[in-house]
Amino acid sequence: MVITQTPFRMSFFGGGTDFPDYFNQYGGSVLSTTFDKYCYVTVKHLPRFFDYKNQITYSKVERTGSADEIQHPAVRNAMKYLKMHEIIMTYDADLPARSGLGTSSSFAVGMLNAFHALKGEYADKMTLAKEAIYLERNLCNESGGVQDQIAASFGGFNRINFSSNGYEVCPIIMCEERKKKLNRNLMLFFTGFSRFSSDISITQQQATKNKTAQLDEMKGLVDEAEKILTEKKSDLNEFGRLLDYTWKLKRGITSEISTDSIDAMYKKGIDSGALGGKLLGAGGGGFLLFYVEEDKQDAVQKALNSLLLVPFEFENFGTKVLYYKSEPYFLDSGK
Repeated sequence: MVITQTPFRMSFFGGGTDFPDYFNQYGGSVLSTTFDKYCYVTVKHLPRFFDYKNQITYSKVERTGSADEIQHPAVRNAMKYLKMHEIIMTYDADLPARSGLGTSSSFAVGMLNAFHALKGEYADKMTLAKEAIYLERNLCNESGGVQDQIAASFGGFNRINFSSNGYEVCPIIMCEERKKKLNRNLMLFFTGFSRFSSDISITQQQATKNKTAQLDEMKGLVDEAEKILTEKKSDLNEFGRLLDYTWKLKRGITSEISTDSIDAMYKKGIDSGALGGKLLGAGGGGFLLFYVEEDKQDAVQKALNSLLLVPFEFENFGTKVLYYKSEPYFLDSGK
């Protein structure tokens, strides 16, 4: 049996520049972190007592005679890709899917990590990120960027740079107290479920073909944000104001990113003391992140009392195997 734990991520700056259509030509950068909300994938081999060969449990239970019959596209394609047979797999998570936190990519990374471990193979973080991108973007043919798979695999507070040659993960170096203060000044609210991010990403990808100037500016904000975080004399509150600016830029890419109700929630947060914020993920719903000085947080929480506040802390480890017990397995049941 194998149990993996994989964090979710929040992306601050540069979202949209991680789309291959953009970064292969212009290069891209994002600034993001993982935090202490996770998905868990449990995998073991199915005993040969049943009239089915696989049992997959997520929001529903699938029992099938082969991997080809599995309805969940990521599970089906991952099993075929890594030649998995006769398994019981269960997915659990601290936060809901379709919420703008890279949940589908975290699941893909955690599932691949579990599959490799069940086969007795070690897969490093770069391998898991690469395979998760291939799984979602090629095998499942889902639209979107490639930052989520990398963030979930590596973990931590990073700048991720993209080019036609690949990507590099650069940890943001700042003193521990400054990092803790940033964490304390961030408030995360759940607004409700969004549409599937891949659906919104299709619209965004089409829109960005004519929005190169906006994406160039959004990429440039990664440099500014990194300076604010790493230079001790910089005013950390500028990070919040920069979030407000990048959110307004992102909203201008396509009308699918926000809604009237989300705009109203955002305005309430700003009017009650937040310096800035943004909707996380592709858009349409999910989580609103605000930067709020500590003495203003009660007022912001009161103004948004209809929303669920989710406390969190940054995490540094990325996907990992929590439990591992090897299992003998023979494909030929006669052995």
